[in-house]
Amino acid sequence: MSKKEAVHKDTIESIEDSLSRTELFIEKNQKMLLGVLAGIIVVVGAVLAYRQFVMKPREAEAHSAMFRAELYFQKDSFNLALNGNDSFEGFLSVADEYSGTDAGNIAHYYAGVCYLQTGKYQDAIDQMNDYSGHDVMTSALSHGVKGDALMELGKPEEAVEEYLKAANDHANTFTSPLYLMKAGQVYESLKNNEKALEVYKKVRSDYYQTNEGRDIEKYIGRLETLLGK
Repeated sequence: MSKKEAVHKDTIESIEDSLSRTELFIEKNQKMLLGVLAGIIVVVGAVLAYRQFVMKPREAEAHSAMFRAELYFQKDSFNLALNGNDSFEGFLSVADEYSGTDAGNIAHYYAGVCYLQTGKYQDAIDQMNDYSGHDVMTSALSHGVKGDALMELGKPEEAVEEYLKAANDHANTFTSPLYLMKAGQVYESLKNNEKALEVYKKVRSDYYQTNEGRDIEKYIGRLETLLGK
């Protein structure tokens, strides 16, 4: 027998031995394995049932509870949207009562905007920290709201970081150039013209077809003159 044939035979015997040991293990532990399988089926079934019969109705209830608050939000009645009244729940109540639902999560976002609009800047930041962004637009805007609130609180270094997150972490042609411009203006206020120029150039390169991009040359030209470039 050649060396190659011997190796092949050894490999086959090794596989057969492994299969035999596996069969023996299954035979000896059949009841335990069936119990584990049944347990997995029960857990999966319970999760599916919970989603279908508990979470879906709860989600629908939460959206229904928030409907009136959203209407007042659209009318810029921010205090009423935030706190509600005797006839409907505000965003704060929905966020608390329906925690764990998508509606309860988005209620934190709405509440953060309401607080920003009513001058309660730290509360706005706290609400946005509790919000878990699940789409590009609101994720970006939540960072932007925190940036605006931090600027109002006199914290430009922290604000610019939030503006950059809003622009870069969830890049899109609607909010990204807006927040890049805000970041550039904050850098200018901090006398960091190099960073401001860098941000403005990103607007030019990545978002030249937007409203901000069409006006960006004057910002770049002014800073290049100041920096002697």
